Amino acid sequence: MSARKPVDAIAALVMVTLCLTWGAQQVAIKAIAGAVDPMMQVALRSAVAAALVWLFGRVIAREAWLPHLWRRSGLVVGLLFAAEFLCIAQGLRWTTASHMAVFLYTAPLFAAVGLHVRLIEERLGVRQWVGVGTAFTGIAITFLAGSHESADEPALAHRLLGDTLGLCAGAAWGFTTVAVRSSKLSDAPASQTLYYQLMGAAWVLLLLALLAGKTRLPAFDAMVWGSLLFQTLAVSFASYLIWFWMLKRYLAARLSTLAFMTPLFGVLLGVWLLDETVSKGFIAGALLSLAGLLMVNVQRRADRPLPTPQLAGSAEKSR
Repeated sequence: MSARKPVDAIAALVMVTLCLTWGAQQVAIKAIAGAVDPMMQVALRSAVAAALVWLFGRVIAREAWLPHLWRRSGLVVGLLFAAEFLCIAQGLRWTTASHMAVFLYTAPLFAAVGLHVRLIEERLGVRQWVGVGTAFTGIAITFLAGSHESADEPALAHRLLGDTLGLCAGAAWGFTTVAVRSSKLSDAPASQTLYYQLMGAAWVLLLLALLAGKTRLPAFDAMVWGSLLFQTLAVSFASYLIWFWMLKRYLAARLSTLAFMTPLFGVLLGVWLLDETVSKGFIAGALLSLAGLLMVNVQRRADRPLPTPQLAGSAEKSR
């Protein structure tokens, strides 16, 4: 494989577009939550995107997927991806899309700490540990700021529950990176890993939606169709394949740094499109957390197998 290139103007423009797409994900889910339960949204979009990824990887690109990975590492990343989006879907019932965008993108922090434990080459240095402490301080500030946003105790409890679920989603995403990097999936085509993640989310969340009685779909209007198509085609399918394509051609650490624009876009879109409000304390804590994450990851080359700032997700990410 040829040497990866520094980030040029085209790569920067693509990254801005990807970060804007990923930042809009939570807004798209929240915007139609009253019409389609968030768990059903994620189950539907994941199932369709998984089929598209399989078609692209196996039929169009004709990639050689590694055999027998589904029964072990494939199952693990599928369950972690499902847990991530279960936390997102439930968390958005209680907190804002702006808050979810910030807490979700703590994933690189959990990935860095997990990789430090699992892989010798991923051990953190002094600078990275200072970044870990800075990021956790920022997270604490965002929670404390949230506790002063409302005098209504039930509303405050709901907000803190939603924020906590957002943090859990970030942890699940981060540990997905650890699972991929420390297993045979690290040698598999990106489409194979993404397929396992999407299928895990589709099956688990569809089952949970059935058990919870959340599968009844209303008459679809333009907004519902638009949101689901955006989540499926733009986020879960296209954005993550583009992200993996970028990782093969550009320096991964530079791309990961640019990917930290995502939570900033998420906050701005939540305020603009959903009329959400964020306190000055929350903004200060979020910026401090992002600064810490940059300290941890700017020198690192580990990237999320999927959607999003480290993708995420395998996102895609879409994440």
